Amino acid sequence: MEALLSRAPGGPETLELAEVPEPVAGKGELLVRIHYCAINYPDVLVIEDKYQFKPPRPFAPGSEVSGVVEAVGEGVEGWQVGDRLLALTASSGGLAEKVAVAANRAFKVPEGLPLKEASALLMTYATTIHGLLDRGHLQAGQTLLVLGAAGGVGLSAVELGKAFGARVIAAVSSAEKAYVAKACGADDVLIYERAPFDKEQSKALADAFKTKVGPEGAHVIYDPVGGDYAEPALRSIAWEGRYLVVGFPAGIPRLPLNLTLLKSCDVCGVFWGAFTMREPKRHQEHVQTLFRLWQDGRIAPRVSEVYPLEKGGQAIAKLANRGAVGKLVVEIG
Repeated sequence: MEALLSRAPGGPETLELAEVPEPVAGKGELLVRIHYCAINYPDVLVIEDKYQFKPPRPFAPGSEVSGVVEAVGEGVEGWQVGDRLLALTASSGGLAEKVAVAANRAFKVPEGLPLKEASALLMTYATTIHGLLDRGHLQAGQTLLVLGAAGGVGLSAVELGKAFGARVIAAVSSAEKAYVAKACGADDVLIYERAPFDKEQSKALADAFKTKVGPEGAHVIYDPVGGDYAEPALRSIAWEGRYLVVGFPAGIPRLPLNLTLLKSCDVCGVFWGAFTMREPKRHQEHVQTLFRLWQDGRIAPRVSEVYPLEKGGQAIAKLANRGAVGKLVVEIG
C-alpha cells in the first residue's frame, strides 16, 4: 500500500510517497481502509520531532481518519466489516491507504453523515466541547471570545458556543476569515493584526477586545493561538472568567499573573488527548452529543480544501503557515 512517510526530522517538503507493508488488525484493533485523513497542528510538529509523542521512523503523519472497516481483530465486539467509522490513530499512521486502530478509539459514523466531514470532527469539535463544558463551564447567555476563530478548532468553538446559547465574539486575522466566522454564527467579529506586537499595539488590541466583549468582559476565552494575542485577550476577561489554553501556533505566551488576581479569573489547560484516556465514558458522551448536534444542523464540520495523498505535505505546510480556513483534508481511498 502507499503511505506518505517521514524518514527524517524536517518540514512538509521532506515527506515521501512510498510503498509499505499493509498493517493487520491485532488484538483489540480494527483494520481501516482510510478514505480521508484530516490535517491538524500536531502533524506540523510531529514530523519535526517537536511533538510530545515521537513515533519511530519511518512513519506516516496524520492521526484523525475516517473510512471503512476491512478486518476486525481478536476480542473486538460490536464491529463488523463494512462499518463506517471515524477514529484516532494515536500520533501517526493516517496518511496511508490503511491503518490499524484501537477499537476503543473509533466511533461509528451515523448514516447520512458524510465521511469527508466526519474526518474533521474529533480533534476539533471534541476538543472544544471538552474545553467549553468541562473546563470553561460555559453557560447560556455568557460571552465567549474565540481567538483564531476561522481555523478548524476556532470554528468549532464558534458553532458550539452558539449551540450552547452563548454570545460569541470571533477574533480573526483577515476580512475573509471574518466572513467565514460570521457565516458560522458568530455574533460579532474582530480583525486583528499579525503578531509580534510592541507595547502600544498590545494595549490597542486589549482595548479592541474589551470593546467587542462589552463592559462585563468575556466569561470564557478560547485560545488555540497563544503568542502575543494571549495577554491582550486576558485583559478583556470577566470577573471570575475562564481562560482556556488550547494551543500555541503563535508561540507560548507569558501571562502576567497579577491579571488573574485582579479579575479573580482562572487560566485552564485543555489537554483533550489526556482527557480521552482518563475519562473515556465522558469522552464517549461528548462524541454522541456532537453527532446529535450535527444531525440537527446545529454544527457542520467545514472542510475547505481536499488534497490527494501525494500532496499531503502541502496541506501540512498551509496549516503551519496559518493559511487554513476550516479543516484541510487529504483524500486517500
